[in-house]
Amino acid sequence: MLKYAFTHANLTVTDLSRSLKFYDEALNLKEVSRREFDDCFMIYLRGEDNNFELELRVNKNPVKKINLGDNPTHLAFVAEDFYLSLEKHRAMNCVLFAIEDLEIYFITDPDGYKLEIVSKNFSRSN
Repeated sequence: MLKYAFTHANLTVTDLSRSLKFYDEALNLKEVSRREFDDCFMIYLRGEDNNFELELRVNKNPVKKINLGDNPTHLAFVAEDFYLSLEKHRAMNCVLFAIEDLEIYFITDPDGYKLEIVSKNFSRSN
């Protein structure tokens, strides 16, 4: 049987410096590498405690806004301290909505991507 490991997720961003600042401040993701291609740059971010990478794509012919429409696709992160994390993101004014009794909330990045934040106690069976 073939085995696979999930390695990264890709988001196209419109302003790399703004996105790097957001992901560092909001989720402690740091740039670990970057590659240049004919039509874009790929910048890889990683947290301290995992091997998963967030790949940010920056087109060389950039668009001003990414049309996400009603796209429900999102990335999810587990917060070690849920309420401290929620307080931090509220101060950043990026919380989309929160359901505190379930210990889950969503934030949006500068391009409008939705990011789910759950507590380490969050259960998918609720």
